[in-house]
Amino acid sequence: MAQKGVQLDQESFSCSICLEVLKDPVTIPCGHSYCMNCINNFWDGEEQKKLPSCPQCRRTFTQKPELVKSTMLAALAEQMKKTGLQAAPADHCYAGPEDVACDFCSGRKLKAVKSCLFCLASYCENHLQPHHDVAPLKKHKLVDPSKNLQDNICPRHDEVMKMFCRTDQKSICYLCSVDEHKGHDTVSAAAERTERQREMEVSRQQIQQEIQDREKDVKLLQQEVEALNKSADKTVEDSEEIFTELISLIQKRSSDVKQQIRSQQQTEVRRVRELEEKLQQEITDLKRRDAEMKHLTDIEDHNQFLHNYPSLSPLSESTHSSSISIRPLRYFQDVTAAVSEVRGQLQDILRDTWTNISLTITDVDVLLSEPEPELEPEPEPKSRAEFLKYSCEITLDPNTADTDLLLSEENRKVTYMDEDQFYSDHPDIFTTYSQVLSRESLTGRHYWEVEKKEGGVDVAVSYKNISRLGDESAFGVNDKSWSLYCYSDSYVFWYNNISSSISGPLSSRIGVYLDHRAGVLSFYSVSETMTLLHRVQTSFTQPLYAGVGVHSPGDSAEFCKLK
Repeated sequence: MAQKGVQLDQESFSCSICLEVLKDPVTIPCGHSYCMNCINNFWDGEEQKKLPSCPQCRRTFTQKPELVKSTMLAALAEQMKKTGLQAAPADHCYAGPEDVACDFCSGRKLKAVKSCLFCLASYCENHLQPHHDVAPLKKHKLVDPSKNLQDNICPRHDEVMKMFCRTDQKSICYLCSVDEHKGHDTVSAAAERTERQREMEVSRQQIQQEIQDREKDVKLLQQEVEALNKSADKTVEDSEEIFTELISLIQKRSSDVKQQIRSQQQTEVRRVRELEEKLQQEITDLKRRDAEMKHLTDIEDHNQFLHNYPSLSPLSESTHSSSISIRPLRYFQDVTAAVSEVRGQLQDILRDTWTNISLTITDVDVLLSEPEPELEPEPEPKSRAEFLKYSCEITLDPNTADTDLLLSEENRKVTYMDEDQFYSDHPDIFTTYSQVLSRESLTGRHYWEVEKKEGGVDVAVSYKNISRLGDESAFGVNDKSWSLYCYSDSYVFWYNNISSSISGPLSSRIGVYLDHRAGVLSFYSVSETMTLLHRVQTSFTQPLYAGVGVHSPGDSAEFCKLK
């Protein structure tokens, strides 16, 4: 109860304008009491009004009342100061070294809660109250407490700097604009702040886009690692299963394959991780830059914003291209195909073609290997009977077929259709040209024949990593495929976008002989006799796949069953 009484006494003897104990108290006709200076200043500020009024009850008077000091109130107020009955603020309300102090507190100063850009002063909660209650003060611009209010004063004219000179890039007062800055490009500080804010928003959008791009790139790189690991793991698993059947003969070879795959896997993962770390660092730097801009944006004082704006360092150009392409999950797929062939041709592999597996694994790496020395080709067969010793059955892979193509005859025949066929959305599908690759990979000596049923046909061999989209995906227009274009009245051979006209007897059946190890590829016109149309001597660096293309409705071709 005693504490409540103290609070009541304090409120009873406080001025409602300055919120402190009455000093030189006077009572006006309505009964409310104020400090003499406070009520006089209040009325002086109301000179635009015809009649003075009470700040509390708003009662008006016909003329400014004569103010007489209240002796009794003065004595009571003095007694309160001596007896220390005023309630002390809590310690956390006092201003510390890092806080902005109230400019109107006497003695130990309270923390300021707002600064006034018009008064150029900072106020605690108590001393700020007139800015909420007094009409002229309500128009003042209040901002978060600032220690740098004096930076808003023109050192030459002692006026508030409310303008900005774009010519000299500095804040100025109105007198400066008509004096030393006369004729310069000047605008209000608020207008310049708006323009700089707009520029900064553009920069922030660029930064945020950069962050999104790099986060997307990081995600793609993570997917790349996952795809590489899955492909490597799948290949190891398949290889071990095949080698288990032959464990007594090729256990050591199985171990060699696994070791090479893991080595290539680790190399590729390490390279991707290095790029991922670089992108993560760029993201961190961009986020820090964005935070700096966010902090500057939150400054309400225009001049402080403009004062600090030049300290922002310009955006540095990215050293990284954001175009990262992810390859399909087939990094080590050719290794599995090579090992499968080992299982089917064990004796030949052990004698002649073991090195194909090791070369195929190495081809998975994006790094170029040292070229193998050219091998002398083995003598080519002379008769069709000799060619048939190397005959193989070719089946077409639906996952690579363009949607214009219909596969039939157990996937040995291809026909160009007027309507799209429905195949699964596979990354290996050709999307620009109506062509298709075989399921089987070819790394030894092989012979097959293609029967042209209708129209023109492209008879080709290709690496698995030929492009599937665009002009470069056509057989023979790149360095990953070789193609014999068989028209109704002529032949044209294509490789690396270079064509050569071929002369020879026209036939509906084309024979293809491949000696992968020797780098020999030959095309024959097959009828009662076999006539060589074109022969390629090169070095094949990857397993090959048979290919065929048809380009007009009704055109068809079939891989023949050879006995």
